[in-house]
Amino acid sequence: MFAGIYLIIKCTATFINMSDFTHFNANGDAHMVNVGEKSSSHRVAIATGSIHMQAKTFQLIMQGGHKKGDVLGIARIAGIMASKRTSDLIPLCHPLMLSHVSVDFEAEAEQTIHCSVQVETTGQTGVEMEALTAVQIALLTIYDMCKAVDKGMVINDIRLKHKSGGKSGDWNHN
Repeated sequence: MFAGIYLIIKCTATFINMSDFTHFNANGDAHMVNVGEKSSSHRVAIATGSIHMQAKTFQLIMQGGHKKGDVLGIARIAGIMASKRTSDLIPLCHPLMLSHVSVDFEAEAEQTIHCSVQVETTGQTGVEMEALTAVQIALLTIYDMCKAVDKGMVINDIRLKHKSGGKSGDWNHN
């Protein structure tokens, strides 16, 4: 299977300018980006996403009546833990020393919970992947804790909303 993926990447390399992708070297081989020469700077990333559910499920979560306990509290811890383990999950991510992670939930509508994660570090590479990973794991934890009463929950709109720091500077999703 991996040989097939490698072949697709190698074939695709002839049609795409590989210098546009930092995780591929001049031969089209995957590699971890060398950030050793980059300057350290304060870096921030904010990612968001939502989970939509039945009204009954939403009420159980918001009123704290779920049999498994504090759904949002556990999901918050799961998101924080996930941000710290991103490099274990995504092969070419650098392990980072995070200085701050916040996971916040907000009831957007009668049946939707919105998750926002902010991750910070001072280092040589950004924390976008850590923020995106944390949002997804926090929302998956809500799903996992509530799937016995609502298998039809939908996780959506996961995106990077903001990043700052580093050579590329600030970026905001419109």
